[in-house]
Amino acid sequence: MTDRPLPRGNGRVAGAPGADPSPVREITLDAGDVTLSALLAEPAGDVPPRAVVVAVHGSGMRAGYFDSRALPGLSLLRLGAALGYTVLAVDRPGYGRSTASLPLGLPLAEQATTLHTALADFAARHRTGAGCFVVAHSNGGKLALAAAAEQGGDALIGLDISGLGHRLAVAPPQFPGVHGHGEWRRHWGALRFYPPGAFQQGRALVAPVPERESLEGALWADMYPGIAARVRIPVRFTFAEQEQWWRHDEETTSDLTGRLRASPRTRVARLPEAGHNISLGWAARTYHLRALAFLEECLLTREAAAPARPARPGDPVAELACQSAVR
Repeated sequence: MTDRPLPRGNGRVAGAPGADPSPVREITLDAGDVTLSALLAEPAGDVPPRAVVVAVHGSGMRAGYFDSRALPGLSLLRLGAALGYTVLAVDRPGYGRSTASLPLGLPLAEQATTLHTALADFAARHRTGAGCFVVAHSNGGKLALAAAAEQGGDALIGLDISGLGHRLAVAPPQFPGVHGHGEWRRHWGALRFYPPGAFQQGRALVAPVPERESLEGALWADMYPGIAARVRIPVRFTFAEQEQWWRHDEETTSDLTGRLRASPRTRVARLPEAGHNISLGWAARTYHLRALAFLEECLLTREAAAPARPARPGDPVAELACQSAVR
């Protein structure tokens, strides 16, 4: 694995008042037969991370989707690092560094195996705190669910997915694919949802959709029930106010979460003032904070369920608890 720093942003992150955000570095991950590129931001001052937030981009985008430079505070990488998490945004197989070796991309199941291998490589070289929590957008949400459904997927802390459902709101020919990115407006929604510079940055992040990914796109409605049934970790879905690719009425979202029968916790949230590309818009910070709050909710459940540690003699916390119990 290699890494090199990217230029530091010139803004401050409100999650750490007065602090300059941690630099974002380009790294590579050994994923077995392929090398993946990624962006990495870690807490400043060699502080151990609370957890690793693995950010997985959508179709026709790159890892930089989660590092918006349009305004300070919109980048998930910089915000997460300022709040004590390591954030790893991965270029999915067929994007970034792996484009040359995987020009057609990989089917979803193979993407999931590749991601697990890449995360194992990362964990062998970095502190991971409580483990990995996945924040995924659009087609990246398919990969997140497939990775959770794989053997060993229950080691993930949870999933927070935006811009993905299981029933299309458009006819299949309108969906983004290998021959195009679909109707432009459906990706963005109202232009007022995005700050100045967002579209210029967005053009720099756009990448061709690998053919295998494109061909599988129309199969998602049939693939989802089998994948969802094997997911055993918490999952939260977020739909933007102007999400136009996926249906998200109450009946549809009830079926969406109902398929996650083995998941201990499911949530559906709706985000106002946002279009499909949430993490490039004004609402990015709101969404990212809510995703990190769901991570903390998952960690709280784990910690509360952990066996109580034996009290040590003279432990003031244990003594206070005993005194309260006597009263």
